[in-house]
Amino acid sequence: MKIFTAKQIYAADQFTLAEQKITSDELMERASVQLFNWLHHRLQGAQVKIKLFCGIGNNGGDGLALARHLMEHGYNIEVIVVNYSEKRSADFLVNLKRLKDRKIWPYFMNPDTELPSLSSEDIIIDALFGIGLNRSPDQWVAQIIHHLNKSGAFVVSVDVPSGLFLDQAVNNLESVVKANYVLSFQFPKLIFFLPETGVFSNQWQILNIGLSQKYTEQTHASFELIGKNEVLKYYIPREKFSHKGTYGHALILGGSYGKIGAVSLASRACITTGSGLVSAYVPQCGYIPLQSSLPEIMVITDKGEKEIMNISLNMEPNVIGLGIGMGTGKNGINILAQKKSLLKRLQPKTVLTPHPGELKRLLGAWENDFDKLKKAKEFSKKYDCILVLKEAHTIVVYDEQGYVNTTGNPGMATAGSGDVLTGMITSLIAQKYEPLKAAIFGVYLHGRAADLAIENLGYQALTATAIINGIGPAYIDLFNVPPVDTENQTKED
Repeated sequence: MKIFTAKQIYAADQFTLAEQKITSDELMERASVQLFNWLHHRLQGAQVKIKLFCGIGNNGGDGLALARHLMEHGYNIEVIVVNYSEKRSADFLVNLKRLKDRKIWPYFMNPDTELPSLSSEDIIIDALFGIGLNRSPDQWVAQIIHHLNKSGAFVVSVDVPSGLFLDQAVNNLESVVKANYVLSFQFPKLIFFLPETGVFSNQWQILNIGLSQKYTEQTHASFELIGKNEVLKYYIPREKFSHKGTYGHALILGGSYGKIGAVSLASRACITTGSGLVSAYVPQCGYIPLQSSLPEIMVITDKGEKEIMNISLNMEPNVIGLGIGMGTGKNGINILAQKKSLLKRLQPKTVLTPHPGELKRLLGAWENDFDKLKKAKEFSKKYDCILVLKEAHTIVVYDEQGYVNTTGNPGMATAGSGDVLTGMITSLIAQKYEPLKAAIFGVYLHGRAADLAIENLGYQALTATAIINGIGPAYIDLFNVPPVDTENQTKED
C-alpha cells in the first residue's frame, strides 16, 4: 500500500473532486461519517462526555461535522474551537454554520482563555491540525496540547496527531498530541512508522473515504507499506519434481571466539527458510559447536583458530551471508562499517543489514528520522546496495524507494534476532528471489515469525531461536487466511 506525501494527498483530494464531480464539503462529509461510524460502533450510544477540540482549518471542519453527527445521535458532546488564526477554511465555516443552525454553540478559545476542565473519564477528539501543518503551534496552543496530554482522557486524533508534520521532523515534541487512537483518512502516513513520531500514535486505523483509485494506481509513492497482500506476490511455490540443488547453496561466513552462536542462528534460520544447501565458514573454534548442533549444514573452517584470517573456498555458493559474529579484531577481517573502502567492491544489489551502531558508522550521524532516510537513500544509490534499517518498523531502502514493514513486535529486541534475519534473507536469495524482494519478504517473514511466537511466549521470553521456530508457521500463515485489507489497516502496538 502506498504512503503518500502531504502534497500528494492534497492532489488526491482534488483529483477525486474532479473525477467524481463532488464538492470538497461532500468529501468532508464522507470523512465525518466514517469517523462517526467508527465511534458509534464502539460506544453504542454510551453517555460518556465527548469533548471535540477543533482547529479552524479543514481538520477542524472534520471535527465540527463529526460533532453534528454525534449530537444527532444523542451523544453528550462539547465543542471547543481553538481560534489560532483569523483565516478559516471554507468547509470549516460551512460546518460551523450547520452546528449553530442546530443550536450547538462551540466554546472559542483564544490566547487569554482559561483552559477547559478535563476528566480522565472523557473522550477527547483531537481535530486541531491536519496534514498541512508545517510549523510548531504557538505557545498558547502548545499549552492546550499539553493540557490534553496530561488529562488522562482517551484521545482520538483525526487523520494525524495534532502538532506532527507529515513530511519532516518535529521541532517541539512537547507540542504534539499523544493519541490513544488515530483515525487516518485513506492512506497510512510515514510518521506512524518512524521512532521519533510513531510514539504519538499508539494505535491507528485507516478509514476509506473513497478517494480516487485511479489516482492511487497511477501516482508513484517513494514509500510503500508492506503487509501480507504485498509479499504474497513475491512467494515462489515449490515444484513437485525439484531437489535440494533447485533451492540453492547458501554460505554463512562469520564467527569468532565466543560468537559462534551468531553463525549457528543464521545458519539454522537459513536452512529453515528453505535454502537447499547451507554451509558455514568459521574459524576453527566453531567447528565442533556447529557440527554438533546443526547436522543439516556443512562446516568449513578457516586457518584462524579464534577469528577468520584468510578466506579460502573451493566451492561456488549461490549467495554468501557475510559478517555474522565476525568481530572487529585487528588480525581478522573487519566489518564494512569500519572499512568503508570495501563498499566500492560490493556486488550490485548487495543486501546490508547493519545494527543501529553500524548504520551510524556507514551513514554518519543524522539529525532526525527523516534525515536518516534521506542519507540511507543516498547511500543506497551511491553503492547500488539494498539497506535494511532495523527498527520497530523495519524499512528496506533501495535507491529512491523505501518499503515499510508491518510485522514484528518489541520482543524482537533480543540478542541474535538480527543474525536470524541475515540467515533468512540469505536463504531467499539462494532460492532465486531477487535481492530486493528477498530483503522485503525476509523482513516480513522475520517479523511474522516473531508475532506468531509471542502468542505462546509473550514479549519477554521471545528468543532468536523462538523466531526461527516461527518461520514455518509464518509461511503457513501466508495462505491460512485471506490477505489483510491494507486499505483498512489497523496497527496496535
